[in-house]
Amino acid sequence: MTDKTYENIKIEREGEVTWIVLNRPEKRNAMSPALHYDMEDALSWLATDAQTRVLILTGAGQAFCAGQDLKAYFRENENAPIERRRAGLASHHWRWEMLSTFPKPTIAMVNGYCFGGGFTQLCACDFAVASEDAIFGLSEVNWGIIPGGVVAWNVAKMLMPRHAMYYATTGKTFNGRRAEQIGLVNIAVPQELLRQETLALAADLLNINSGVLRYTKEAIRAVTDMTVEQARDYLAVKQEALAKADKEIGDKVGLKKFLDDKSYRPGLGPYSK
Repeated sequence: MTDKTYENIKIEREGEVTWIVLNRPEKRNAMSPALHYDMEDALSWLATDAQTRVLILTGAGQAFCAGQDLKAYFRENENAPIERRRAGLASHHWRWEMLSTFPKPTIAMVNGYCFGGGFTQLCACDFAVASEDAIFGLSEVNWGIIPGGVVAWNVAKMLMPRHAMYYATTGKTFNGRRAEQIGLVNIAVPQELLRQETLALAADLLNINSGVLRYTKEAIRAVTDMTVEQARDYLAVKQEALAKADKEIGDKVGLKKFLDDKSYRPGLGPYSK
């Protein structure tokens, strides 16, 4: 089956790794309503695509995403309330609801500028790798607005309170090295190693049982706002559900490798697919 093609994004394949590339480089990949509709369709398709086991989100050219395209998203829809609402729903749908619950591991590869609304899909991805000289910023305060949508919520959840307050209220920018220090990305690497390191992380994820990976990432997101009692009950039920959904887990293949076969040592080898 031929892959779908889109006007505002590109789909690229590398084995079982699928790339979604925001493709408006002349606008630093600022998001238009049309891009939101493309992303909704692509994520819906790739969620059940058999070839896709890891999804990487990045941007074409020198930017990851410069936020919303203010002209296309706001100004051009000032007198079109129905289209404005449709675009708003699509924007939130793919950037948070679809991406944060995507059934396969997701990696944001931040290759350059990441501003404003671009933080939402960055935080929605399970992992993030950034170029050391990528530039991040919440510049909304300079225009007399607040980081809207769920950007402020994402930043408050992702960062320590002091960092979230500082960058949201000052509008100051920071680079990929600082993003790693404050926990916004997992690792920051030189630009020339960015793709290589991102694919290395993807390769690590491909070596993990896909069922375990999915249920674990769902569990980590779910327990964040639970009490310890709620988390304990939830995780017990989640493990039971995993064992029923995946025969390899139900048969305790991983435990047998560790306890009986002695073929796996923690820290020295991955749990096989």
